[in-house]
Amino acid sequence: MSAPLADKIRPKSLADVVGQEHILAEGKPLRRIIESGTVPNMIFYGPSGVGKTTVARIIAENCGMSLYRLNGTNASTADIKEVVADIGTFGSENGILLYLDEIQYLNKKQQQSLLEYIENGDITLIASTTENPYFSIYNAVISRSTVFEFKPVSPAQLIPAIKRAFRIISEDNGCEVIAGDDVIETIAYSCGGDVRKAMNTAELAVVCGESGNGTVTITPESLEVLAQRSNMRYDRDGDQHYDILSAYHKSVRGSDENAALHYAARLIEAGDLISLCRRMLCIASEDVGLAYPMAVPVVKACVDSALQLGVPEAKLPIAEATILLATAPKSNSACVAIDRAIADVREYGPLDFPRHLQNVHFDGEGAKIKGQHYKYPHDYPGHYVEQQYLPDAIKDHVYYEFGDNKQEQSAMQYRQKLLDSLKK
Repeated sequence: MSAPLADKIRPKSLADVVGQEHILAEGKPLRRIIESGTVPNMIFYGPSGVGKTTVARIIAENCGMSLYRLNGTNASTADIKEVVADIGTFGSENGILLYLDEIQYLNKKQQQSLLEYIENGDITLIASTTENPYFSIYNAVISRSTVFEFKPVSPAQLIPAIKRAFRIISEDNGCEVIAGDDVIETIAYSCGGDVRKAMNTAELAVVCGESGNGTVTITPESLEVLAQRSNMRYDRDGDQHYDILSAYHKSVRGSDENAALHYAARLIEAGDLISLCRRMLCIASEDVGLAYPMAVPVVKACVDSALQLGVPEAKLPIAEATILLATAPKSNSACVAIDRAIADVREYGPLDFPRHLQNVHFDGEGAKIKGQHYKYPHDYPGHYVEQQYLPDAIKDHVYYEFGDNKQEQSAMQYRQKLLDSLKK
C-alpha cells in the first residue's frame, strides 16, 4: 500500500517546513535550540497537521540520538517501560529522544513514570498535544519542559506546498496534473491552516479530476464537495481562524452587536463552537467585568446550553450571550488590576507576608515582635478596620481603580463611607 501524499512530501529540513516562522525563522527560539545541538525537553502545542511531528523528526535526525515514538492514544505503561529499559544500552549510547504524540491521552501515573528519566537527562522528551498543555498535561512534566505553540498555516504559505504536491503526484503517476491558480487557492483557503489536510485534499482532487490524453484536469467544480465545509471557516480575503476570533472579540468590546453576530455566525457555520464559547467566557470577565458582574454566570449558562445542544440549536444561546455582552456596560478595571499585580510579582518575587497575616506560628526567642496582632475586621464597625495587607516593599502600590460605571461607582461610594467613618 502506497504511503499517503502527506508522508511523501514531509520536509527533511527546517527550510522546507511550511509556516511556524514565529519559532522556526532564523534567530527564533526553536530554530536556535535545534541548531545548537542541545535538545531540552519540549512540548509542541497546536492544531493537527501544522508540523509538530515533522519538526520532531528533524530534531531527532540532527541530534544523533536514538528516536523512539509513542502515541498517547494507544501507548501503555509497558510501552514506556520498554523505552526506559534501553537506557544505557549500546543502541542508545548517544541518548534517547522520545517523541510522544498526543500526550494528553496518557493518564497522570503514566506521565509521572517519565519524570525521573527526563529530569536526569536519560530521556529527552518531545511531546505534542492538540489541547492546552496547561490543562491536559501533568504540572510536573510541564515544569521540566519548554512549551512551543504551533499555529495554523496561512493560505499564502500553503500554496507552494500544494503546488509541490501536484508535481509529486504528476511524477508518481506519469501524467500531468493541470490545476489553475483558482483551484490551488481554493484548497489553500479551505483547509483551515492544516497542511496534512491540504495534501490529502490535493490527492483526492486528482482522483476526482477529469482524465484524458495523459493529463488530469482539476476544476473548481470538482473541488466543491471536497472543500465546501472548510470554506466556511476561511474566506477568500484570507481571514484566519484567529482573525475571526479577534474580530468577534473586538466587535463585542466595541459594543457592535451586529458585527459580533456576523463573526459568531461564521464560527458557528465552521462548526467551531469550542473556540467561540471560550472567547465569550473571556470577554465576560475581561471587557464587561465589574460593570455587570452577572455577565459571567449568564454567559457560562449560555455556553453550557450551547455545548449540550450542539448545532444547529446552539446558535440560540450563543446569539443571546453575544448580544448581552455587546450591549452590556464595559469595564476592564479587573483585567488592568490583575495585570498590575502580576507585574509586581514578576518584579519583586515572593515577598515576605506581613506578620499579622501569617498563619499562627511559634515566636522564637529572636522574634522582635511577639504575637500576631491581627485585627479581625468583623469585630469592628462596618466590618472594616485599617491595617497593612501588602508586603512592606509594595505596601503603597495600587492595582485596582474603580471604573466609571454604576456598579463600580456604587462600590467606591461604599468604600469611601467606611473610610469616612474612621475619621469620626
